This record gives sequence, C-alpha cells and structure tokens, in this order.
Amino acid sequence: MYNPFTKHPNSVNETYFEHMCCAFKFHCTLLRLSLCALIHGIFPFLCETTASDGIKELNDCMQKRKQK
Repeated sequence: MYNPFTKHPNSVNETYFEHMCCAFKFHCTLLRLSLCALIHGIFPFLCETTASDGIKELNDCMQKRKQK
C-alpha cells in the first residue's frame, strides 16, 4: 500500500522516525550556520569560516549517507 510518509524514508533505508530525526538535526545545524553567517556579515572578524566549514561537514555527512 502506498504511503507518502514512508516512501522517501524507505528509499534511503530509514524508518519514518529515523528520517525525521536526521532531518531535524540538519535543520538545527543549518539554522545555527545561518546565524553564524549573519553575524559574520555584520562583524566580518567573527565566525570567519564557521558557516563554510559547517556546510562542508554537512555535505560530507550527506555523501556518506548516500553510500549506505
């Protein structure tokens, strides 16, 4: 039976709740990095590489998840 809530999580070998937890972690990380970028825009001497380093880490994490 087709279930839109589990179709994508199943396609990446996760349950609905595992996928939700992972998505929430990405959300929190992106929110934090967004705030760091905002702070850096106002005060260029603060958080000089925080956002870009964080995005690279998120990309690495996503690439590893794809390989599973």
